Amino acid sequence: MSDTLVVGVCGSLRDASVSRIALRRALDEAADLGADTDLVDLRELDLPVFDPDRDDPGDAAELTARVRAADAVVLATPMYHGSYASPLKTAVDYCGFDEFEGKTVGLLAVAGGSFPITALDHLRSVLRALDAWVLPYQAAVPNASSRVEGGELADEKLEQRVATLGERVVRYANIEPEPHTFESEQNEGA
Repeated sequence: MSDTLVVGVCGSLRDASVSRIALRRALDEAADLGADTDLVDLRELDLPVFDPDRDDPGDAAELTARVRAADAVVLATPMYHGSYASPLKTAVDYCGFDEFEGKTVGLLAVAGGSFPITALDHLRSVLRALDAWVLPYQAAVPNASSRVEGGELADEKLEQRVATLGERVVRYANIEPEPHTFESEQNEGA
């Protein structure tokens, strides 16, 4: 057993998800470096749209416990309409400072067309608002359907970029975060 747990959250619900394929590659690299890994597949959880007044939030407690236990998290998403997918938004909405504050987070986004930069930027903004330590290194998979063969990434450079994300989350999983700032103390959340 390792001293490092990397949790990957897949924001795609598609069965043949390139986001999930790429996330698995990043987690495989983390495991090759000795980390324990946990892939949170949102297809397997009952997560209703976030409503703070809801009495039964489905599997939200399981989600938050798994993310809270992590030393580092990789968030993977397809790009929809220039941003990240709503299942991932719902998952992040159930989480908060207890799950992300001071935690190392790696970002991975997939697009059917050009680079999913805006999805990565939007995720980065949300995670910074939760005081996560978001890696400067991120992985993008453009033209996703042409990048996969037999359930694996077929482009060697792209595969290496995704693997590097897995390596970086392990390397920086236990980095000491910056001390709280006045701004972070004013960001109370929902």
